[in-house]
Amino acid sequence: MALSRSARLGTLATAAASFLLIAASPAPTAGAPGIGDAYFPGLGNGGYDARHYDLDVAYAPGTGRLDGRTTLTARATQNLASFDLDLQRLEITRVEVDGRRARFTRDGDEVTVTPRHTLRKGRRFTVSVTYGGIPEPLGGPIVFGSGYGWMKTPDGVFVACEPNAASTWFPSSDHPSDKATYDIRIKAPKGLTGVSNGRLVSTRDRGGSTYTHWRESRPMATYLATATIGRFDVRTGRTPGGIPIYVAVDPALKNGNNVDVYAVTAAATDYWSEVFGPYPFEETGAIVDDMPEAGFSLEVQSKPAYSAVRSESTIVHELAHQWFGDSVSVARWKDIWLNEGFATYAQWLWAEHQGTRSAHDSFRAAYDARPADSAFWQIKVADPQRDTMFASAVYQRGAMTLQMLRERIGDRAFFALLPTWTRLHRYGNAETADFVRLAERISGQELDDLFGPWLYTTGRPII
Repeated sequence: MALSRSARLGTLATAAASFLLIAASPAPTAGAPGIGDAYFPGLGNGGYDARHYDLDVAYAPGTGRLDGRTTLTARATQNLASFDLDLQRLEITRVEVDGRRARFTRDGDEVTVTPRHTLRKGRRFTVSVTYGGIPEPLGGPIVFGSGYGWMKTPDGVFVACEPNAASTWFPSSDHPSDKATYDIRIKAPKGLTGVSNGRLVSTRDRGGSTYTHWRESRPMATYLATATIGRFDVRTGRTPGGIPIYVAVDPALKNGNNVDVYAVTAAATDYWSEVFGPYPFEETGAIVDDMPEAGFSLEVQSKPAYSAVRSESTIVHELAHQWFGDSVSVARWKDIWLNEGFATYAQWLWAEHQGTRSAHDSFRAAYDARPADSAFWQIKVADPQRDTMFASAVYQRGAMTLQMLRERIGDRAFFALLPTWTRLHRYGNAETADFVRLAERISGQELDDLFGPWLYTTGRPII
């Protein structure tokens, strides 16, 4: 079929316009190897937005070996010639982008992937990584001097990764500012239970192995993901308010545990739903493991992980994190008081709710216990520095800040502020300045003279 002269000219014009459009678009470049967090410059990655992780992990407790395949679905936020993933120590055997083998290089914990073709801005793509090895926990001063991350137990593994250990067991954009949804499939020896985030989709035995599939359908920061494996007594049901609950307790702790984890979890979840706003996830619960070497608990999304439960107060603290830390996550790690100060204040609110001590009295006890020359007052809460980001001041002085705010603006404004905060930033990220602005808007007051001394300066504030 022959084209007329006018049709030929139209075709040429269209082709020229398309060429100019392509030529005008930015040239493809490499995604940044970090998102710019001052505490962890190499964590997270630029150039794409993580949307969903499919994690398939197989763990052999006898040898400590983990074999995995992670498929990340992401959206390019620039024209990408290459992009990075975070993965610590484990060996990669294959990388594919959109089902086609891709080149990769490693520089320490950074994995640079070069797809066969440019990934245009706005395009969704998948990257699949096959890897394996023996994960090692991280250490150092950050988490109370404890090891953290992927930690072997006598019958399996306890997985608690805040702040930077998710990439010790799966390749990721390992920063809370890049949330995604998850499907997590765990293969473990038959007789052991693999517990993870969200709701249990399926469990089956085949041969000598048990396979469990968990799905977290709400956006989640990488450090909140878990694949804890061991022998557990599992109890399921619903809270009095109707929220599904899944509690797994190591039978080794059953006789030595004086706290009814199931009952407290149910009661606290329902109460915080009244105070902080609707529960943000599909299921609540707990993972209680016999892991004395860890000595801490973590607000794993939907099911806090406890290295043994030491008190009811610990449970209410970790459950408060489901709102403050998990649903509303920090934009940068320097704002960690938005997690820990709020969860500590929740402990004071719980005591007040139980009628054992008012939040004001808890504040006075914490304030009076530390003289003005104490090192406690030398931590700047709104920027505590990496190695002291979990210092007691972040928890206690953060909670004191909230009590001072409550007494300044009154209960009506304060208890309107908390659920408004969790609603506005639900499943997202926020920073201290966002909270200050919201507190001022809801209270109708200028609050620099309160937040300045309590969050942004060192020294003991005068009350």
